[in-house]
Parts: sequence; structure tokens; C-alpha cells
Amino acid sequence: MNAIAALRSLVRRDEGQDLLEYALLVALIAIVAVAGVTLAGTKVLGIFNSIAAAL
Repeated sequence: MNAIAALRSLVRRDEGQDLLEYALLVALIAIVAVAGVTLAGTKVLGIFNSIAAAL
């Protein structure tokens, strides 16, 4: 019961909202970074495969 009261007070305070906003922002940046690296890795793999085929 004490944990529920602490969670409710965290939601009511502005600091908790700021922390949540920062956490969501960091998560969004991480998702975009992973997607970008995955896309770039796929393109680089295709370039290396074409170079290897040409050799």
C-alpha cells in the first residue's frame, strides 16, 4: 500500500512528469538510432557484397 501512495505522489509532482518526459525522449532517440544503424548496416552489407562479387 505504501508503494502505491509513493507512486501516486510521484505522478502528482512536476519532477516525476519531467523525468517521464526525459525517459520517453531518450527511448525515442534510442529507437531512431537503432533503426538508422540497422538501415545503414543493410546498405553497407549490400555495397560490400557487390564489391566482393565484382572481385
